[in-house]
Amino acid sequence: MENDSFITRLIIRSFKSIVNQEIELGFVNVFIGANGSGKSNVLEALGVLSAAASGRVDDESLQRRGVRPGVPRLYKSSFPERLNPHIYFEAISKSARFSVSLNNPLKNRRPAWQYKTEELRSGNEKVASRGLRTAKNSEQGIAALSVVEMDESDPAVQLMNILRDYAIYAPNTMMLRGLTSDPQTREPVGLAGGRLAEAVGELKTLARGTDFMNDGLEDVLEMIDWIDGFDTTGSVQTILSSSVARPKQALRFYDRFMRTGKNILTAYDASEGALYVVFCAVLALLPNAPKCLAVDNLDQALNPRLAQRLVSSLCKWITTNPWPRQLLFTAHNPAVLDGLPLQDPKVKLFAVDRNSEGHTIVKSIVVTDNLRRLNEKKGWPLSRLWVMGHLGGVPNV
Repeated sequence: MENDSFITRLIIRSFKSIVNQEIELGFVNVFIGANGSGKSNVLEALGVLSAAASGRVDDESLQRRGVRPGVPRLYKSSFPERLNPHIYFEAISKSARFSVSLNNPLKNRRPAWQYKTEELRSGNEKVASRGLRTAKNSEQGIAALSVVEMDESDPAVQLMNILRDYAIYAPNTMMLRGLTSDPQTREPVGLAGGRLAEAVGELKTLARGTDFMNDGLEDVLEMIDWIDGFDTTGSVQTILSSSVARPKQALRFYDRFMRTGKNILTAYDASEGALYVVFCAVLALLPNAPKCLAVDNLDQALNPRLAQRLVSSLCKWITTNPWPRQLLFTAHNPAVLDGLPLQDPKVKLFAVDRNSEGHTIVKSIVVTDNLRRLNEKKGWPLSRLWVMGHLGGVPNV
């Protein structure tokens, strides 16, 4: 499976702790590193570019994509050396590229960021462009307007559509349980996990006629070993306490060890791990999920072995999906690495560190002959090689 419209390269300059980085992306992209190394900054850089591709970069457009809004001084790199005052981003696919530089005064902050330069290319053809000399202090992107009348099959349009739909998910247990409303609703689930029950209902319905989704549901059942099945219901009064917020749809799990009729647990009662597995499954399997998406701290609330199995399944779901998509995620649990099929070129692992000047450095990890020898002779899995410092991305503590 190949898709020419996916992002093959991401360039980030002067954004937060990232001074100048060029990242070659695959279909599944895993970022590991110490706390504060800049992993989330990579995800958010793509989020800012996504807002720019939609035509406006302000707090509302950033929050809709899961980017933490902040004042300009927090977005611009502020290291001692003199750097470009603009933040710059570029996304490149096989046949298109979109770049933009944005500025917002440190003093007298404006509601939206100003486009200083912008360029959209389809192959060798320039679709939209403006430079520093010709640019006015515009808060409206011109590339977003240029693609409106273009054919949907054009590589530039496909790249812009993928960028505009991008979102960073950060699941929250209360949202997954359906106890609070998600402030950022999206399809198929909100950025914090809201609307999970409805998404599961859609998945169960579609799986009846789709082998790919049905196989995915079987993978979920194997990962959550205490359940005999799961579904959704609108009749919540008999399975939820009257003191608990009652959603329109509730997620039900059937405990295989308990007696039938007394073995039903809702999302309110189920383990966090089960909810996170189901959440990841709907994002990876449902066709209406974003074609390019990120999950920050994907391994939270997961037992190490479950984290390993989930990542292994995610890689399979993403790389074999009949509705192709691209996934970026951050992780801290070493067991995650042992679920990665790094022999597959579609799966990429990156170590994120801060250098002696404090700049974020993103390094692609390649399984070298030396790493293979350590794995074969000493029996060290990739997780141990990371903890032992052979891959980078570990704190100096």
